[in-house]
Parts: sequence; structure tokens; C-alpha cells
Amino acid sequence: MMDEEYNKSLKQYRKCSDRHILVVETDLSSSDAQSMVALSDKIRKAGNELVGLMKNNYDQLMRTKRYRKLLALYGSTKDKTKRKNLANQLNAMQKQYHVTWDFCRTSMIPIGKKYGIGSIFALTKAEDVWRGVEQCLYANGKKLHFSKYGELPCIRAKQIDRGIPLSVKDNQLYFKLGRKPFGIKVKDRFQNDEVNAVLSYLAESEIIDKKAIKTLLDKAYCIDTYRPCYATLVPKVIRGKYRIYLHLTIEGKAKPKYDKFNHPRHRFGKGIIGADIGTQTVAYTSDTEVGLKNLSERGNRIQKSERLERIYYRAMDRSRRATNRQNYNVDGTIKKGKKTWNYSNHYKRLKAKHTELCRINAVNRQLAIKEDANHLRSLGDTFVTEPKNASKLMKRAKETTVNRKGKCNKKKRFGKSIKNRCPSKFQTTVEWKFKVSGGRYIEVPSNYRASQYDHTVDDYMKKKLSDRMYHLADGTLVQRDWYSSFLLYCYDYRTKEIDKNKCITEFHTCYDKEKALIEWMKANNIKILNSGIKIA
Repeated sequence: MMDEEYNKSLKQYRKCSDRHILVVETDLSSSDAQSMVALSDKIRKAGNELVGLMKNNYDQLMRTKRYRKLLALYGSTKDKTKRKNLANQLNAMQKQYHVTWDFCRTSMIPIGKKYGIGSIFALTKAEDVWRGVEQCLYANGKKLHFSKYGELPCIRAKQIDRGIPLSVKDNQLYFKLGRKPFGIKVKDRFQNDEVNAVLSYLAESEIIDKKAIKTLLDKAYCIDTYRPCYATLVPKVIRGKYRIYLHLTIEGKAKPKYDKFNHPRHRFGKGIIGADIGTQTVAYTSDTEVGLKNLSERGNRIQKSERLERIYYRAMDRSRRATNRQNYNVDGTIKKGKKTWNYSNHYKRLKAKHTELCRINAVNRQLAIKEDANHLRSLGDTFVTEPKNASKLMKRAKETTVNRKGKCNKKKRFGKSIKNRCPSKFQTTVEWKFKVSGGRYIEVPSNYRASQYDHTVDDYMKKKLSDRMYHLADGTLVQRDWYSSFLLYCYDYRTKEIDKNKCITEFHTCYDKEKALIEWMKANNIKILNSGIKIA
């Protein structure tokens, strides 16, 4: 009886506890790395076969009028009893058309044997496929997608003692895949601290687990045990060579990072931060600092890299058209039907350069986003912003409009800006950063309208999107994005509206900082996209 209660408490703790991932490179040789890539490709093929099977079943289900009608009724009904009845009917139809987790899991068993994949890897891949099916069934997913040739899915075993088991030898972590043992390359202090924490847990796992359960029951919070949960192998192509990275999922929060002077690398500030996140820029106002900068940018080189990325892509398109003239119409459009494509060596070299450049740009964007999130967390502990709207801005316009010259306006909107600057990723990272570090993340209601309010007349003044620099009612010239961040900085928690008294008392101090910031930008020739600030 005591063992059953202990296991229940331990299971409850593991549900509540935090988790993080330690990324380290493996010491696998080039030949072993090739075998890992071959296994990853087998998992890709098996996953595609399962996706095809589930896609056919899902399409058959969605073709039925009865299922679509039940979905519409479920969405429009608010009565709990009726919704429960409709949900049971929907589940029965999903079972009838084999769109269930049990069918997905059992169908993967023969497919995994066909490709020679371990059962634990096949089960994990089936979970990934089913997660995509659930997005289509219960969320905003439109269709299931296949993995392209060349994409290398991760090799994941969601149990630490199966697939990629963990062992300790000479006070070091070792892993094994099949008959190939391998270690990891610990390169910095953070990785070393994480590995030592895992070793400490493995040395006395039972004692630490009992302490964690006691703390959860007595004080109602989770301690960091650093239990290794499972391992994942991630193949990557870097500068034309395959490199294998290990992602070790660990229980608890990550260890703090320190600089070379043994000081904490990231400091946590206190106070309110108002931030206006646009498609390409972020403007913020805090107690100590105001700022306006381009998103996902580390220096000015990222703009040159993005331009070079487009140049490579256009060169690839010209080469592809020159070697496959039979696949194009006279007007340049692609012919319909099945086609055979031939690629020259010149095209292959361009594609390799383009792929490597895209990888470098993606890594730089990710690092820039994390650096900006850490900087904002150092300015305060309460982040106030508007709700995410990047996905809406990416959608093409539905109505066809004509300009003054009689030509049709383009229907595309902010797709390229959002792809290069990743505003939604930045906002998600900031939200996670503030919540995990004990701060607060607040999204104001949709009627807040920070970009339209004018505190000098206490009224909302509609402005065009093209008005980046504009005059307030009293004649003060402000930058639009910064002023929106200032009004978000003046958010009132109790009324969930703009604190008008704070706007009046804090405006001149913050406005002086904004003027100094703009002068500094002009003096250092720093270009902010779509800001209206003219650089000589």
C-alpha cells in the first residue's frame, strides 16, 4: 500500500515539475554519424507512410456530410449536455473511419518493422504523427504534411532506459544506440554544471525523489531534481558535414549561467515595461530606459545576409529554368501534370550555399531574439504588450482593390517581413522568459488601442498606418511605435485601461529619453525599419 501511494505521489510530482533541454554535441565519428543519418531517413520514410495512411482516413472522414454537420452543431451549441452528446457522436465517427490514436499506433508497428526501426523510435514517430492529426481534428490545422527528402527528423526515445539508454562511467555520461556507445563534448561551464547535477541525481536518485515528494506535499512546490527523462539525437548539416547533437531532457529548471568574471550572466530587473511589437521592430519603455530596435538583428550584417539569400534563390531559379525548359510555358508559368526535373552541378553548388546561409541566418535570428528577451527582463519584471497578430498580418487580402493609376493592388501583406524578423517568435520567447523567471506577462484587451490614443486631449485620434512620426494635439512630435509603448507602460491593472495621470506625470521624462535615443541613432547612422526616422 505504501509503494502504491509513493508511486502516485512520484507520478504527480513529475506532472507538476518543470523540464528543460541540455544541448550538447556527441563525439561520434563521421562513419557513425552517417549511420545515424541513415536511421533518421528511415524514420522519415516510415513517418511519411503513416502520414499517408492517416491522411486518407482523415480525408474520408471530412468528406462525410454528417461529420461536418456535427462539427458545426458542436461549435454553435453552448449547452453542456448537448455538447457532450455531440462529442460522443464525433468520437464514434472518428473510430468508424479509423482516425484514432490506437489505429495510428498499431498501424506503425508493421511499418516500423518494414523499415527496420526500433519499436521505441517507431512509437515516438507515431506520437508525432498523431499530434498533427489532433491539430487538424481539434485545433486550427488544415492538412497533414509529409517530410521532404533531405529533412532529417530527430531520433527520439521517450524512455531513458530504452532506445538511447544512459549510463555512467568514470564520473561521465555515456549513451548507446544499438551497439554504438558514445559520449558527449562538454565545452563550457553551463554544460558542466548541468552534467554534474545529473550525475548527482543518479548517485542518490531515491533520496532526491523522496525529498521532492515531501516538498510537494508539505510546501506545495517542486524542487529541481535534475533527473534525466529521455534523450534525443538531432542530425544537422553544418558547412556540408553531418554533426550529431544530443538533446537531453532534464527535470527541473536550468542552471544559472555565469560570465568569465563569475558574475550572473542574466540579471532580473523590477518595474513595468511597455512594448509595442511590430512586424519588423520593437519599441519599449521602462523605468530606466526607452528603446527602438529592429527585431532578430545582431549588428547590420543580417540585412546583407538576407539580401544575399534572395540573390542565391533567384540564381537557383534561373539555373532551374535553363535546364528544364520543357516544364515551363511560354509566359514563364509551370506546366501542369507530372514532370521530370534535371539539376546542373552549378545549381547544386548554389543550393548548398543557399542552405548554409539560411541555416546561419536562422541561428542568428534565434540568438538575437534570446538576447533581446534577456535584456528586456533585466529592465523590469512586468511586461505589457498587445496580443499577437502576426498570423493575421501574413494573410493575403481577399478583396481586389485598384489604385489611382487603374492597376490592381498587390494582395500580399507582411509575409517576407514576418519570415525575416519573427515577431511572433520574439513575443513567445519574451512571454516564456518572464513567466519562467518569476515575472508577469500581460496582454492588454483589444479595446486598449494604444496606437490611437492622445493623452494631451484625452481622446482617441485615428491615424494612418503610414504616419510613423506624428504631432500630438499640443504639437509635440513623437515616433508612433515608441508612443504606443509609452501608453502600454501606463497600463492600469485595476481598470485595465490607460492610467491618464501616469501619462501626464511620466511623459516629459520619457520623451526626453526618446529624443536622446533618436539623436544617438542619427549620429551613429543606425537605420530602424519603417520608423520614419531619416538617417543622413
